[in-house]
Amino acid sequence: MNLEDKIDNDIFRIIGNVADSMNLETYVVGGFVRDSIMGRKSTDIDIVTIGSGIELAQNIASVIPHKTKVTVFKNFGTAMIHYTIDDKLWQIEFVGARKESYRKDSRKPIVEDGTLEDDQNRRDFTINAMAISLNEKTFGLLLDPFDGVNDIKRQIIRTPLDSDITFSDDPLRMLRCIRFACQLDFSILPSTFDAITRNKERIKIISQERITEELNKMILSSHPSDAFRLLDKCGLLEIIFPEIVALKGVESVGERTHKDNFKHTLEVLDNVSKQSNKLFLRWAAILHDIAKPLTKRYDSRLGFTFHGHEVKGSKMVVHIFRRFKLPLNDSMKYVQKLVFLHLRPIALVEDEVTDSAVRRFLFEAGDDVDDLMILCHSDITSKNMLKKQQYIKNLAIVKQKMIEIEEKDKIRNFKVPVTGEDIMEIYGLSPCIQVGILKDKIKDAILDGELENDREKALDFLYEQAKALGLKKKNE
Repeated sequence: MNLEDKIDNDIFRIIGNVADSMNLETYVVGGFVRDSIMGRKSTDIDIVTIGSGIELAQNIASVIPHKTKVTVFKNFGTAMIHYTIDDKLWQIEFVGARKESYRKDSRKPIVEDGTLEDDQNRRDFTINAMAISLNEKTFGLLLDPFDGVNDIKRQIIRTPLDSDITFSDDPLRMLRCIRFACQLDFSILPSTFDAITRNKERIKIISQERITEELNKMILSSHPSDAFRLLDKCGLLEIIFPEIVALKGVESVGERTHKDNFKHTLEVLDNVSKQSNKLFLRWAAILHDIAKPLTKRYDSRLGFTFHGHEVKGSKMVVHIFRRFKLPLNDSMKYVQKLVFLHLRPIALVEDEVTDSAVRRFLFEAGDDVDDLMILCHSDITSKNMLKKQQYIKNLAIVKQKMIEIEEKDKIRNFKVPVTGEDIMEIYGLSPCIQVGILKDKIKDAILDGELENDREKALDFLYEQAKALGLKKKNE
């Protein structure tokens, strides 16, 4: 099969011409070939040459029309060029063909120079083991020793060689297998999936950073629940994310039951994914009920309850982010906030949608209020249509009230117009409890609608409250 039309681009001609001048067999391989056959756009190109990939990259950089820097990774025998085509930045990685062997206690291979056949044998899946020749005489010729083209047509993920050896050698491939199935909407060949189940314990030799990288890619797919179900089915989820597995199951006492919170969480995750591509909003969906197993109680009057799961869950976010090597910065605080507040909108309606309650909600949610409302709406998964419609109606009431309050009071992310520094300066105080009390009184008065969000009015209010505490201005 000739796929010259898939590589009809100046950069591939340049690579081929330079390779010919160096007498090197050279191929584009892996994901670019797969995506080209599938009609998917890709700007990441992997080049394999039967020789030195670093020398080939350096020679290519010297003949590209505009100045291009080569980044060399000597320890890995690879080189990288970034090249702009039609205002798109392409990342081109060069490596010499190699064969690999593995030790049982490490996924880092012992690498030797090899042939193209050796290089294709070491690939993870048949759909990633195809190569297209870039040399002039065979330009565009597809080399597909494991029938990857037909696997694409059949929408199948399978390994080129023995699956047990493939996954035992490099256990990260088990996660990549599930990730590709989820991203491409392919099925995993049953014998390949069975090999994942048999080798699941091998995942323990993989660094957490690499596991999290693959998990994040699954979470960002269009239907991420598929990945979690596959991870659960093969037993990997219990090893890498036991907290979410703990959500599984339904318990009954008499006629009282609670829903399966694992299934519910995956439904919420998919609901969020239909509305947003934000990674950490999707993480908030995953973690919004994470503390339910720890807070589950049975009350003869109320049935099963999970009181305080939003509070405990927000605290668990820190430990989970730390273990997964996720960023312990504003992204983590954002997820904490959404987990902590995800019950608040419905609770507002169940009590009474007062201006004061909505002001406080807007103040606490700040700029994340729109994402929080996406999560809250996605959290409505009841199969009772009357109940579901009532929840949706209640959220609509809250949203409308939020719009009215925000237009009137501009509360979202408001800052108390009198700061702690102002209070200390006016009253000659050092940091102390009275400063916090006065600042909170001003904030609460504004949120309760008793005081306009205005500095002069806030100062007058401060003077009254400070006088009641027996404080005198330092110039009195």
